[in-house]
Amino acid sequence: MRSTNVLRSIALGVIAVGFIGLVSSCSVPVGEQALAPVGEETIAVSAGKDGAQLQSYQSFIVGDPADVTRTTQGGTVLMGGGTDVDEAFRWMITRSGGGDFLIIRSTGTDGYNPYVYTELGGVNSCETLIITSRAAANDPVVEQKIRNAEAVFFSGGDQANYVNFFEGTRVEDAINYLINTKRVPVGGTSAGCAIQGRTYFSAINGTITTDEALRNPYNSKLTLGRNNFINNALLDNTITDTHFNNPDRRGRLMTFLARMSKDYAIQPKGIGVDEATAVCVDASGSARVYGTGTAFFLRQRTSTSTPETCVSGTRLDWFRSRQAVSVYKINGSTSGAGPFNVSTWSGSGGSSQFYFVDRGVLGISY
Repeated sequence: MRSTNVLRSIALGVIAVGFIGLVSSCSVPVGEQALAPVGEETIAVSAGKDGAQLQSYQSFIVGDPADVTRTTQGGTVLMGGGTDVDEAFRWMITRSGGGDFLIIRSTGTDGYNPYVYTELGGVNSCETLIITSRAAANDPVVEQKIRNAEAVFFSGGDQANYVNFFEGTRVEDAINYLINTKRVPVGGTSAGCAIQGRTYFSAINGTITTDEALRNPYNSKLTLGRNNFINNALLDNTITDTHFNNPDRRGRLMTFLARMSKDYAIQPKGIGVDEATAVCVDASGSARVYGTGTAFFLRQRTSTSTPETCVSGTRLDWFRSRQAVSVYKINGSTSGAGPFNVSTWSGSGGSSQFYFVDRGVLGISY
């Protein structure tokens, strides 16, 4: 995850020093929008007559601000948080055709701009959009900026913000246009990865630990969204989780899968990604694992290997002779380990094991 130490405090009537030049904010009549370009950065603000800010987004851009048209290749990047994986970003840049690279976030800074544009290079521009409300997410200017991109990457943070701000808005429409019509690489890290699956943990009631999830799979914190946000067919019936080198993430992902099996009557799949690790999936579903950690590909072993007990207020029990969920592990590398195909759910270059839950306790078998 990238950040900068440059002051980014933007408020009505305040001028702040930016990455290149200055950023200023302004007041405009209700329903109107002002763009204040200074150097290579702009801010857009809509304000009421009393000066109170109603909606805003911040835009920071390096490189050529003019839109370009490039030949792109679709793909998905699932990054596990922590240190960014250079090889995954280079993979996205290649598939972007060297076009305009867009970073989307709901908090934070423009720290990815110099990383993508200067350190990695090979793009026409890199722009960071910081979108902090549903009103901003429904701004036609924001929508068009996204539609013009040749690659989009969601930063980390809190996925509840992405869900609350973006689901059902112009931002969602634009992202799905990029995935399914324009076919550009789209991905994210940490919270930005957590929203990529067709099923996702929304965290709108806060995060949840493994112990909380296994003790009660219907805990009020275990909030799942399904088929109503990012529409990536490669991740149908699939949920993602990150920071997977933390063992506390594994039991909760098992509980997510149990809920999917019970609530949706499907054979659920999950992808868990360690920090400093990325899964890069091309348009055919073939995935390679980059970085220094491990990626875990989980699937309910058979269509009938459903949880024995998955009810509210009772510990999860998903034993199935210690083989409830099949797990395929691939250790990352700089050249991309694997492959693993998410369409056929089969791979090579890794190792197999099983996860199960015995009356609220996660177990692993081989």
